[in-house]
Amino acid sequence: MTGDGNPIEAACRLIDEAETPPGLEALAAAAGMGKFRFHRMFKAVTGLTPKAYEAAGRSERLRAAVKEAPSVTEAIYAAGFSSSGRFYEAVPAALGMAPGRYRAKGQGERVSVAIGQSSLGALLVAASSKGVCAIALGPDPEALLQGFLKDFADAEIVAGDAGFEALVAQVAGLVEAPEHAAQLPLDLRGTMFQRRVWAALREIPPGTTLSYSELAARVGAPRAIRAVAAACGANRLAIAVPCHRVVAKDGALTGYRWGVERKAALLAREAAHEPRPVS
Repeated sequence: MTGDGNPIEAACRLIDEAETPPGLEALAAAAGMGKFRFHRMFKAVTGLTPKAYEAAGRSERLRAAVKEAPSVTEAIYAAGFSSSGRFYEAVPAALGMAPGRYRAKGQGERVSVAIGQSSLGALLVAASSKGVCAIALGPDPEALLQGFLKDFADAEIVAGDAGFEALVAQVAGLVEAPEHAAQLPLDLRGTMFQRRVWAALREIPPGTTLSYSELAARVGAPRAIRAVAAACGANRLAIAVPCHRVVAKDGALTGYRWGVERKAALLAREAAHEPRPVS
């Protein structure tokens, strides 16, 4: 979002602050646009439709409320739900699990984990019932495992089935050829803003890069360069969410969670193939 006169920023505030989500016509009228033009502009700036933006905000409030409220009942009202029925309807999409399990930091969630070797060092792949939830690279497989267990401390680690093995093979293929954007099912865990950044990252064509300031502009937050960089750093899905395609304004390869040398290697592999232009 930009200055105070930005109609999309104003629309986002209306959505964020409203007790009852405003409809598309009301938002468009407030922005002084027709609803179809407003819908297109809103999605171009935020990366989400107005309905998806409202749902993402509700999900974020729900996550915070379930974690922080003394009871699930209090979380219902803290998240802005008018009834328990509406709350429990929203839980699966917002949390991916029952609210009691989320309050226990994922206790009872089943996650499969595999660790192997790749040309970029050790490779960790983990998947929940929703999709791949972690891809990590590094020199030390034990360190990768300990880092994963810290993030998923209360999850039940289970043996992978044939479907999980297929996912691991897809990820291993991405390490060797990151320009092939496999349609992996992903379990993205982050705030609404982080997910917006990660969605924008996945739209950067292989073989090309953006600066952090350019990425911030793409998510409609041109002044939030540090927040965008922090969202890149919070990414748990190496290569699948390609934060390696973001560089400093002068082109320097900075700030890669899995090592600048791996960032350089991934970019070099993509550069060996003809890039598509950034639109």
